[in-house]
Amino acid sequence: MLRTALSNLFNILPTPTVKAHCDGPCGVYDSASARVAAEAVLSMTKKLLAMEPPQSSDAAAWATYNNTFSRYVAIKEEQAQEAKEELLILWTDYFKPEHLSSYPDLHDTFWQAAKLCSACKVNIDQAKAEELMKAVEKIHHMFWKSKGRSDAWVTAS
Repeated sequence: MLRTALSNLFNILPTPTVKAHCDGPCGVYDSASARVAAEAVLSMTKKLLAMEPPQSSDAAAWATYNNTFSRYVAIKEEQAQEAKEELLILWTDYFKPEHLSSYPDLHDTFWQAAKLCSACKVNIDQAKAEELMKAVEKIHHMFWKSKGRSDAWVTAS
């Protein structure tokens, strides 16, 4: 009876959405998700820069242009935030103080990469997006070397 009452109570109360990766010792880390997100930022940036606005005052053409432009911007910003979150997980949860002896520039590397994620959200700047990819590549190599592996840097595009 108590179980039924609690179950009914829990079913009518609002429940918050929670996400976790990773404050628990799951041990599942990979730099690939940051790479995929950073690569999407670069791709969307290139697409945005290649867009040509309509030459006419055709309302339908402008609507299509504005829709596509805004979708690319939204994806670029979402993926820049995703890259930042994935990098911060690696920085704060995976890397430990003992890694600093092998990677004395670890903190600066991650800090700069996170700043590049922000710059990519704020601007449509291919150079910044390419810098972000280079920073994520450096982190990729640091990450796998710290695990005693030398996984190749492979991009999807």
